[in-house]
Amino acid sequence: MTKPKKLLWMDLEMTGLDPLNDRILEVAVIVTDWNFKEIATYEAIKKVGPALVKRQMIGKFWEDNRATRDALITQNMSEAAKNGRVVENELLTFIDTHFTQDEPVILAGNSIHQDRRFIVNEWKRLDARLHYRMLDVTAWKVVFEGKYRKKFAKPETHRALADIRGSIEELRYYLKNVTVKES
Repeated sequence: MTKPKKLLWMDLEMTGLDPLNDRILEVAVIVTDWNFKEIATYEAIKKVGPALVKRQMIGKFWEDNRATRDALITQNMSEAAKNGRVVENELLTFIDTHFTQDEPVILAGNSIHQDRRFIVNEWKRLDARLHYRMLDVTAWKVVFEGKYRKKFAKPETHRALADIRGSIEELRYYLKNVTVKES
């Protein structure tokens, strides 16, 4: 494998957590180097049928996050919302702009395995372009909270671009606590 020079940070906001019944509403990606310096960003609102949105965006989580839910629903109904195929095409073009064909596209983020399940279900061509390895900040969270009782206070905005930036800050926090011996 060619050594990856960059990371593709991604966050999705969905109608819920079931990749078979729920749908992606919002996507954001940030390309960074290994110092987590932002190189480029992309954001989109994906059009989802209003009946599905109404049926799926219920329950305690959405009641506790009404402002986010209402903003996502409003954006979903706006002219800015795009067809899922258009969003996938734009994501693939974005990746091709920032990664060479032989460069692995490592997906990074918090609980990124969950986002990947939605990608597999909705955007198969995007999934094929992504490497099987992923950088999941949640694994760091589990170790640092369980073993060292250290917890990062990440703001939970439940908006894709802000959540990615929070994940990058969280990983920086964990890495500041790691000592590497020169060999």
